[in-house]
Amino acid sequence: MPAEIIDKMCASDHEPGELLTMPILLLNIHENCNCRCVMCDIWKRPAGAELDPESLMRHLDSIRALGVREVVLTGGEPLLHSRFSELCALLKKSNIKLTLLTTGLLLQARAETVAKWVDEIIVSLDGPENVHDSIRRVRRGFEFIGAGINAVRQYRPDIRIHARSTVQRANFLFLRKTVAAATHLGFDSISFLPIDASSQAFNREMVWPGERQSEVMLTSSEIVLLEDEIELLIIECHSEIENRYIAEQPGKLRHIARRFREHLNELPAESPVCNAPWVSAVVEVDGSIRPCFFHRQVGSIATSPLEEAINSTEAKQFRLKLNVADNPICQRCVCSLNYKGA
Repeated sequence: MPAEIIDKMCASDHEPGELLTMPILLLNIHENCNCRCVMCDIWKRPAGAELDPESLMRHLDSIRALGVREVVLTGGEPLLHSRFSELCALLKKSNIKLTLLTTGLLLQARAETVAKWVDEIIVSLDGPENVHDSIRRVRRGFEFIGAGINAVRQYRPDIRIHARSTVQRANFLFLRKTVAAATHLGFDSISFLPIDASSQAFNREMVWPGERQSEVMLTSSEIVLLEDEIELLIIECHSEIENRYIAEQPGKLRHIARRFREHLNELPAESPVCNAPWVSAVVEVDGSIRPCFFHRQVGSIATSPLEEAINSTEAKQFRLKLNVADNPICQRCVCSLNYKGA
């Protein structure tokens, strides 16, 4: 763990591994999803639990004490929550930025609510229209996203809405077309990340067996084609990269292909620069707390306030012992966080 982060997040008069501040909190507020994506098993959950406002209310003092600046609303699909406005209203009382991670399918139906409460939106976009709808297995899903963006901006023209695209076998040849699709739909930016197929995240009861992973991962020959597509993306979309419409710089785009080579053990796995366990936490609907989406549970808010739960003995020991550089879960991470603060 970098010394400067330890200095900010901990203090000498507190126990080793204890968090004093936590700028980012990710809340899984609804277990179900309205897509049936080929790369995710969340949609297979039984009819869904959701985080009720009364449960959240018990942790507002902890949220303030920890100095939470941003809450990321995730799921499942957070807009399926039956009391979405109530949850947002509670968090807004503490002057917290709300970021919504969504499939985009319900943006049009809930446009006024989203525009009222949410500060930033990140929508999953998996390619041009036919590719996106095929991956999501939702008829007219792409069309719903476009209508939703337009509807939200009718209420709040200046809201930032970003696309996030997960690169996998079904779309790796369409990166440039995905950028064009994002532009067409009216997104403010787009980011790319490689698919995760080697963890138990996304409702996987166990790590997918090899044959299941091969449905979404790439072969060596396909990686060569991906590398070619990335180079063409860098050349043809250089202005979008320079202006940060594409979030990643060329080096990070090329690293996407490296992740696929690492999966095939053609290259050694490298951990990204990440401080997520020291600056954030993921809270599941059942109250369990994870240091990030990929690591195991280290506490629960079901029986303890958030401030205590993230500083459970198990959580403190986890942070003390974690070395991101040589941790095998971190080495396979596709979605890291490197928070630098204000």
